Amino acid sequence: MKRCLSSGLAALLLCAAPVSAEVTGKYIEARTCDIWTGPCYANAEVNLDGKNAVLGWTIDKGSFDNVKLDGLGVVAVIAASDTLGCEQTGKAKAILIVDSRANEKQRAALIALAKRQGGQLTANVVAVRSALIELDVCPCDKNGCATLKAGEAKIATRCLDAHDKVCGNESAFYAALTKDVKVRPALATEHEFSGRGIGSKWTDTGRRGAYIGTFEVR
Repeated sequence: MKRCLSSGLAALLLCAAPVSAEVTGKYIEARTCDIWTGPCYANAEVNLDGKNAVLGWTIDKGSFDNVKLDGLGVVAVIAASDTLGCEQTGKAKAILIVDSRANEKQRAALIALAKRQGGQLTANVVAVRSALIELDVCPCDKNGCATLKAGEAKIATRCLDAHDKVCGNESAFYAALTKDVKVRPALATEHEFSGRGIGSKWTDTGRRGAYIGTFEVR
């Protein structure tokens, strides 16, 4: 009887054990509208700004589609029909920038990862390019400082502070554009895409329109 109880308890503990993440790493995004803002300011930007974004993932550790991706990254450059975070009336276009250090299998896995995480925003990939991807999160008081370099796409952020308030009731108005993330809003001191292929180029500075943090794919 004791053996049966012990076996049953062991089975329950095994079932209750946390599932380890398949892929873990750093995440950053910036878009051409304010993320950290008040409702009145956000509503004024709807369908005028915020149709473009850069999303970046770098893998600290893990495998996707049974391919090890430690130290590699992938970036998605987005052009949407409507303000990101609002209902879309058309299909978004995406350019994927894959880490130039990836081999053929890793390249395919990184593309699949970006498509999975980006959902509808990365469903329509119009081009795949290769570049060295570097995402550095710098230590600071509020963990809001980071830089992303990926070929024709760049992001640099700093922490938000009281001087960045306009309405006085700012909050994270929009959710992050991808799933499985833990993020905090930041100010994009630099947000740029200078390439071709999606009908848009932009240089956006001083915008309260970035998120940085981590992601986990189980």
